[in-house]
Amino acid sequence: MNGRIEAHVPSRPTWRCRACGAAWPCSPAKLNLLAVYREDKPALMVRLIELREEAAGQLAVSGSGEDAAGLHRRFTDWVPVRSAE
Repeated sequence: MNGRIEAHVPSRPTWRCRACGAAWPCSPAKLNLLAVYREDKPALMVRLIELREEAAGQLAVSGSGEDAAGLHRRFTDWVPVRSAE
């Protein structure tokens, strides 16, 4: 081991986390994304939708694709949304 901490980023085309092997976005990746986009949740959603679509295409080609509802839950359902008051 080289002492380097591996970032929690997706390994394409499997869409597993390079650091922990969990389905990406894993919990550490979600926390990081929330921190990076803390002031711009719409931009976070746009980015996650782009990544979801990329994953859908790659997972379909590999034959290990999730259904659309599963990918929606995995990539976007976890983002907290505030209601307009």
